Amino acid sequence: MKNQKRLSRNSKKLERWVVKAGSNMICSGGPILLRAWMNQVSRLRKEHSVEVIWVSSGAIATAVDRTDFKKKKRTLSEKQALSAIGQPLVMDLYNIALQTQGQLGAQVLLTYDDLTNRTRKQNFQNTLEQLLDWKVTPILNENDAVATEEIKFGDNDSLSARIAKAMNADRLVILTDVEGLYDSDPRVNKKAKRIEELKGVPSSLLKSVEMASGKAAGTSRGTGGMVSKLGAAKLACQAGIETWLVKGDSPQVLLAVAENKLIGTRIKK
Repeated sequence: MKNQKRLSRNSKKLERWVVKAGSNMICSGGPILLRAWMNQVSRLRKEHSVEVIWVSSGAIATAVDRTDFKKKKRTLSEKQALSAIGQPLVMDLYNIALQTQGQLGAQVLLTYDDLTNRTRKQNFQNTLEQLLDWKVTPILNENDAVATEEIKFGDNDSLSARIAKAMNADRLVILTDVEGLYDSDPRVNKKAKRIEELKGVPSSLLKSVEMASGKAAGTSRGTGGMVSKLGAAKLACQAGIETWLVKGDSPQVLLAVAENKLIGTRIKK
């Protein structure tokens, strides 16, 4: 049933991915990295029959980089205003990157209610299905400009998992600034080994990573960290969706995932 609705006009089955990119990757990688990603998105459809829903952070961080607003502690209204500045700047980068591939992008901003309210959720699903049918790449983000503390997703890792579930995705791919999940902190232990594959996300693992991370989760640009990524993977697994945690600036990383190469951490459902 899942794949019946994703038949293209030539009746060829398409696999569906949700790919999430974080603030630090976007701000550090800039236009060159975004162009590389969108090149791979184009190739995924042509060479691997994969359609992509893209979830992007980076609005607030981009606005901070482009303005004189350097205050670390921000009020909710300041965050919302920064998001309003940053959203079009980030979308411009994606559109330029997509245009180099002869592709179009579409911005979709969400709040928590959009995925919990039945009518809004159906409208959201219908819109994305139409965009994908037109071969337009949806670029999604939380609508921070109107969200409040009570209804915020908290981070786009969680948002990407919820979107993957709502859109019946086959895979969730989270682009990080590390190689994947390790058996210990590689910043402290030089002998730490990358975990190539997991079967689900045990609560014990999530708790141990959370204790190890402490207050060090995330970066100055993003609110996530390995804890939030594993939390998203757990949500996805519960919905029967496989998750990959991979280093976002690795060469041809999305194509490597499509070929099931041993990169990052693969979390099977």
